[in-house]
Amino acid sequence: MENTIYIRMRSRIQANPEQSVFLKDIAQIIADETLIGRLEQIQIYQITKEDRNMIVIDVMKVISYIKEECGNLEVQTIGPTQTIIEVIYKKSGVSVPLFALIWFLLFFGSALAIMNFHEDVSMQSVHQKIFSIITGKEVKKPLLFQIPYSIGLGLGMILFFNHIFKKRINEEPSPLEVEMFNYQQNLDQYVIMYENKENQKKLNDY
Repeated sequence: MENTIYIRMRSRIQANPEQSVFLKDIAQIIADETLIGRLEQIQIYQITKEDRNMIVIDVMKVISYIKEECGNLEVQTIGPTQTIIEVIYKKSGVSVPLFALIWFLLFFGSALAIMNFHEDVSMQSVHQKIFSIITGKEVKKPLLFQIPYSIGLGLGMILFFNHIFKKRINEEPSPLEVEMFNYQQNLDQYVIMYENKENQKKLNDY
């Protein structure tokens, strides 16, 4: 145990432009207490202006730096073999007119989509028939059904997405969050495959 270093690479971290990235930033370390301080301060990467917003650090590069610093100690790796560094650049302020335009398009676009769907399935005629069956009266606008239905539609969307504005209703992730997670996983796999310089070297050898 005294001569063995265990490291677990973090899947993704965020960093600022031109920041120095140390081993403690990209990995969890288990080692002898006399080595922890030295290991944590090993500089793995220096972000420069030429770097884009995604950088991939391969575990083999990390092991080589550890060998240079600590000699011939055994290094055991656990978990992911790459860490993605996402460089966070300063974002410009939100444009109020652009925000208003996007909100307008989303609001009325979704409203039109819902109305077109209800028109396609003849929802109004369905309400009229149900109202006629229950009350024995025929009306063109059965508001007794349409108003509760509209309220229920909105409540159903809130329950489906599990959010009221920024407040989560319960700890269960919403379908949208699951899809975003899957998208992020696929994006990370793509970045690891095509942005990792070590993988590119191996591919170019064939």
